[in-house]
Amino acid sequence: MAILFACMVPHPPMIIPEVGGGSEKQIEKTRAAYEQAMKHIADLAPDTVIISSPHAVMYADYFHISPGKQASGSFSRFGAPQVQFTERYDTELTGLISRLAEKKGFPAGTQGERDARLDHGTMVPLYFLRRYLKDFSLVRTGLSGLSLSEHYTFGEIIRTAVDTLGRRAVFIASGDLSHKLQTYGPYGFAPEGPEYDRKIMDTAGRAAFGELLDYDETFLDKAAECGHRSFVIMAGALNGRAVKATPLSHEDVTGVGYGVCLFEPGQEDDSRCFLKDHEKKQLIRTQAAREKADPYVRLAWHTLESRLLRHRDAEMPEGLPQEMLHTRAGVFVSIHKDGRLRGCIGTISPTASCVAREIMRNAVSAAFHDPRFSPIRPEELDHLEIHVDVLGKAEAIPFEKRREMLDVKRFGVIVSSGSRRGLLLPDLDGVDSIEEQIGIARKKAGIGADEPVELERFEVVRHT
Repeated sequence: MAILFACMVPHPPMIIPEVGGGSEKQIEKTRAAYEQAMKHIADLAPDTVIISSPHAVMYADYFHISPGKQASGSFSRFGAPQVQFTERYDTELTGLISRLAEKKGFPAGTQGERDARLDHGTMVPLYFLRRYLKDFSLVRTGLSGLSLSEHYTFGEIIRTAVDTLGRRAVFIASGDLSHKLQTYGPYGFAPEGPEYDRKIMDTAGRAAFGELLDYDETFLDKAAECGHRSFVIMAGALNGRAVKATPLSHEDVTGVGYGVCLFEPGQEDDSRCFLKDHEKKQLIRTQAAREKADPYVRLAWHTLESRLLRHRDAEMPEGLPQEMLHTRAGVFVSIHKDGRLRGCIGTISPTASCVAREIMRNAVSAAFHDPRFSPIRPEELDHLEIHVDVLGKAEAIPFEKRREMLDVKRFGVIVSSGSRRGLLLPDLDGVDSIEEQIGIARKKAGIGADEPVELERFEVVRHT
């Protein structure tokens, strides 16, 4: 057997009458669509229900699958402790997903459970499903900070495990849409909010799963979406199959988008192997960017390739421009993968004999020693983008003149308090205001929002 059915559903606790206390009537269309989706699942009588939830355990570089034989939870934190669940896990399927991921060298498994309680992103779908279906096992998985492509790959691994065991399974992709649809909403309004909701409902309504991989990460962040990665895992689980999509509802009356869409898989269809197509297009873009790269960026590439492919430190290549060999400056090397940061390390002031050696040293640090990320692997090389920022001399500015002397597009900022020092480069996606720029630099340095600070600004020459 295989995955019999899939759906995308939201998870607002207020939709549960015991929580909403009448306010759930505001989203009656969503409730009715939920009922229809769960009745359909019950009619299929699946052995296993797989739920991907943005509120399950989540790591930056790992997909967590809930371990153990069972888990419990309730809506106590939402004022309804009487609404309780105890769910039996499909340990055989969970185990096989983990083993397949390990065999593939893919970062997914059951390690690192911090809190075994069921989360509301899982329990809201279960609330409706349990009204119609009593006997099934559960697989619960979280999302990660990894790329959209890797979320799709995780879905492919789940499908392989389901097929191998012959499970009759359904996949529920739990996730709200944008949280920035109305000024009165929990996160206010951003124009990207309604744009995301319109776009995702169109994408889902056509089962155009390949388009899910093309959403820009900065756009997703500005839209404050919740479930996109959950939807991408689901798409991966339906990889290579024809899919009939039925959009049921979309509402935004609370300032948060709630969408329900059903997906019925059909026969095998090679034209719907979307990750392969996405990677081909991405490889073409990456190769074109590398061909256009200037000597600064080519030196960073040379350094990484020597480490990853030849397993040795790079030697200084011949023919570098003289300014790279005879000037000293702080340098930041930023590495992105699929539009998402993969590593960034730099120096505020020069630490090497010349800019060229500064680039080589920081390229290695960004690729292998950024504590926020796992070391870059050889198979990732074709998916990377590298930028090199050479810093100009820092200039102290009075804090009270920050608004007239700073410009987030032109100047980077250094925030200092005693020995603590934080830096933020200019012209970064998603950083649109001076206060936001200073605030991020404060956090990087561990400086409180109310602590007095000294400011410096600097310009950079960005090499791509």
